[in-house]
Amino acid sequence: MKYAIDRIEENIAILEDINTKEKIEINVEELPKEIKEGNILLFKDNKYIIDEDEEEKRRKIILEKFNKLKRNSKY
Repeated sequence: MKYAIDRIEENIAILEDINTKEKIEINVEELPKEIKEGNILLFKDNKYIIDEDEEEKRRKIILEKFNKLKRNSKY
């Protein structure tokens, strides 16, 4: 399963399932120490790992959408 870190509140991370959009709360101690909002996590072998490849892919898609909006803007 893949999750995006929606936000971190004190010692709780709110994760959103990328496919179902369901949100779950996880204690940050169960996650990699270097997590931050926006990270993509892969739940594999009963642990969460940061999926850097998926993050980069999603950043490129967002940047492409932003650039397309800028090109199509009348301002």
